[in-house]
Amino acid sequence: MMIKLTIDRFEEDKAVLISADGANIIWPKDKLPDGAREGSALNFDITDDAEREKRDRQTAKDILNEIISH
Repeated sequence: MMIKLTIDRFEEDKAVLISADGANIIWPKDKLPDGAREGSALNFDITDDAEREKRDRQTAKDILNEIISH
């Protein structure tokens, strides 16, 4: 899902981003693209990372099995 945001303002080391429906998102200023300024339009691509979730679950199972077997 692609979300379009606009940088509304900066507050210290944070940026306040506004979506089309008026929702505010606070984002670290140092995680913005170089040259980003108030009024800059940004696209955030939000996706489900099912493969990472599967790896994380397997890692947790492996750790538990190791704890249980000792």
